[in-house]
Amino acid sequence: MASLKELRNRRDSVKATQKITKAMQMVAAAKLRRAQEAAEAARPYSQRMATVLANITQAVSDGSEAPALMTGTGKDDVHLLVVATADRGLAGAFNSQIARFAREHIRKLLAQGKTVKIFTVGKKGNDILRREFSSLIVERLELREVKQIGFSNAEQISRRVIEMFNAGEFDVCTLFYSEFKSVISQVPTAQQLIPASAPVVDASATSENGALYEYEPGPEEILNDLIPRNLTVQIFRALLENVAGEMGAKMSAMDNATRNAGDMINRLNISYNRQRQAQITKELIEIISGAEAL
Repeated sequence: MASLKELRNRRDSVKATQKITKAMQMVAAAKLRRAQEAAEAARPYSQRMATVLANITQAVSDGSEAPALMTGTGKDDVHLLVVATADRGLAGAFNSQIARFAREHIRKLLAQGKTVKIFTVGKKGNDILRREFSSLIVERLELREVKQIGFSNAEQISRRVIEMFNAGEFDVCTLFYSEFKSVISQVPTAQQLIPASAPVVDASATSENGALYEYEPGPEEILNDLIPRNLTVQIFRALLENVAGEMGAKMSAMDNATRNAGDMINRLNISYNRQRQAQITKELIEIISGAEAL
C-alpha cells in the first residue's frame, strides 16, 4: 500500500497535469473558432471553382484537347496518395483515423497489383504509415513551423505533385484528409485530384436562364491554367479542414483528459483520507493501550 507521502505526491502530480490539459483545451477552443471560420469560408470558393470548371469543361467537345491533368495518362497502374494529417498529437484519434483510412486504401490497391507511392503531409501521418509502408513513402512535408496555413503552403504541395505527374511518376493522385463536421465529428475523406474529373453540378449552377458563354482565350487555354489552380484550391481547402478538425479533436481530447484527471484526484483524495484516518486511529489505539498499561 502506498504511503501518505506517495499518495500526496501522486495527487499533486495529477493536479498539475489537470491544469495543463485545461489550458490546452482553452487554447484549442480559441484556435478552433478561427480555424472553423477559415474552413467554412474556403468551401464556397472551392464550390464556385468547381462550377466554373464544369462550365468550361462542357465547352470542350473533344476530350483530346483537354489538358493532361484532366485526361490523365490513360492508365491507373501507379497511384500517388497524398495523406494530410497534423504535425502534433494529443488530438485523440484524429490522425490515426486518416492514416487508417489511407492504409485500407493502400492495401486494396496493392491487392489489385497496383504500384503505390505515398506523399505524407504532416509528421503524424508519416510516423504512422512508415511502420508498415516505409518503402512506399517517396515524399514528406512537415508544416510544424507554420503558425497559420496559407495558400502558399498548398501551392507548394500542388507544385510538387504536378512536377511528379509531368515526370511520369504516377497515373492517379488521391488526396486523403479529414473533413470537419463538428467539434466531435471529423470524417476521413478521399478526393481524386488527378485526373481532375469534371465536377457534377446542377444545370442551374452551370448556366443562368440558359445563357451561353464564349471564352477568350479558348476553353483549352483556360483549362491549362484553371486545373492547376483548382488543384491548389482543393489542397488548400483540405489543409484548412484538417486544422479545424485537429483543433476540434484536441479540444474534445483535452476536455476528456481534464475530466479523467478530476476523477483520479477524487479517488486519490478518498484513498489518502482513508489511509490517514486509519493511521490516526492506529496511533490513538497505541496511545490508549500504552496509557492503560501504565
